[in-house]
Amino acid sequence: MRDTRESRLLLVLLIAIAFALITVDIRGGEESPVDGARQAAATVFGPVENGVAAAVDPVGNAIGAVRDSGDRHDRIAALERENAALKARLGSDDRNNSRVRQLDAMMKNAGAGQYGIKGAEVIAIGAAQGFSWTITIDVGSNDGIKRDMTVLNGQGLVGRVTTVGPDTATVLLANDPDFTVGTRMEKTDELGFATGQGSRPLSVQFLNGKAKVKKGDRLVTFGSSKDKPFVPGVPVGEVVRVDPSGGDLTRTVYVKPYVGFTKLDIVGIVVQAPREDPRDMVLPKKPEKPKPTPTVTVTLQPNGDLVDGGGKVVGNIHEKPGTKPTGNTTGEPAGNSTRNPAGNSTGNADNAADSGNAADSDNAANDQEQG
Repeated sequence: MRDTRESRLLLVLLIAIAFALITVDIRGGEESPVDGARQAAATVFGPVENGVAAAVDPVGNAIGAVRDSGDRHDRIAALERENAALKARLGSDDRNNSRVRQLDAMMKNAGAGQYGIKGAEVIAIGAAQGFSWTITIDVGSNDGIKRDMTVLNGQGLVGRVTTVGPDTATVLLANDPDFTVGTRMEKTDELGFATGQGSRPLSVQFLNGKAKVKKGDRLVTFGSSKDKPFVPGVPVGEVVRVDPSGGDLTRTVYVKPYVGFTKLDIVGIVVQAPREDPRDMVLPKKPEKPKPTPTVTVTLQPNGDLVDGGGKVVGNIHEKPGTKPTGNTTGEPAGNSTRNPAGNSTGNADNAADSGNAADSDNAANDQEQG
């Protein structure tokens, strides 16, 4: 359409008419004269608008989703951080509880043995040198740690310090094949030497080839000269197998150590030895044996009485529940004689002869009294 004077005049006229209709519609309110025309237009153009909206809405939704995706991503990230923090807190609480139990057990052992200890945490397992069973702890010479100090935990002997740095130290574990410690057996005081065998029980050779040893016997450290490298009285383990002596000068037994060397966490280094040998004071208390349940033997008599081992009648198989027991109540065996009103003595089949003799004597006595 060309831009002519007529076209401009027509545009101005249409705009004026539109403003006039809008004014009339607003002033008319609900009774607007153009309401019918509006409904007719809605009827005609409504399906077209719906079709256009159906085609355009996904695009609009996508644009809105892109606009809101940043906020959603930030919220999800915040929730993930909160969940991770909660899991870490729960995990740390469990670990802290475990450490508290370990520290408590270790302090009880130290108190029982009067050991002065320095607590430490295991920060590494295994050392660079060879394939030794070792751990690295987070204390060193700056903390007063020296070579050849005894290391223990809440269960017993862990090992001895072999290498010391300013802030760390290396501990040779008691199950290492190069580890040897003097032992003393509980109660009998039999002496021996325990050697590590890796994941297998410790091998202990007693100096006395005829030493009486049985499964379940317990051992502690014997101690070293000037308490280096071992202080006395530290629990070592429990005998699980005994080899026959075979006439040898020594006797070999196998001991399961108290310490679990694959799950070490908190340990203590003995920096001050006890004034006196604690002997067996650090060993855990043995569980009490269950008391045997007393048994009662009851014998059934020919008359139905139930008699216990002491001869007391405790019941009768013929009596009804709730009634008093019948039969002998004096503790005498079944078959005791009783006296009838006539003065005669009667009894059971087992005492028939005695009954007859008693009857004759009673009759004679009655005759004398009557005479």
